[in-house]
Amino acid sequence: MEVNKQFVEEANAQIGVVKYRTVITSAGHTIISDEPESMEGTDSGMNPYSLLLASLGSCTAITLRMYINRKMWIIEDISVKLQLFKTDTGIIIERRLNFSGGLTAQQKDRLLFIANACPIHKILIGNIDITTEME
Repeated sequence: MEVNKQFVEEANAQIGVVKYRTVITSAGHTIISDEPESMEGTDSGMNPYSLLLASLGSCTAITLRMYINRKMWIIEDISVKLQLFKTDTGIIIERRLNFSGGLTAQQKDRLLFIANACPIHKILIGNIDITTEME
């Protein structure tokens, strides 16, 4: 059965012989991923777990900023802190939000809802299929 696919984004990861330094390119930007020295890497960039958390954190912050700007609420800074834990049954990501500025209880509830609606959050809790092919 043919699956209807809509292209969203593309990235390329390339690794050479330097343990485990990986150059990642996407949308005209480049970042480095690596492993810490304790894992025999060179610690020249975030590890893959950190990149995953960074993706969720930045998406959450951007989504919240867009909503806050539309509502014209006076919030100067948004902080999104994330921690990843391995459990016997899988993974838990804890996300903590902090805002500079006064918010009502109703606004806080709404912002929690908005945080959970960020696109990366939806991807991580949704149905994901990853296909792998050789070129």
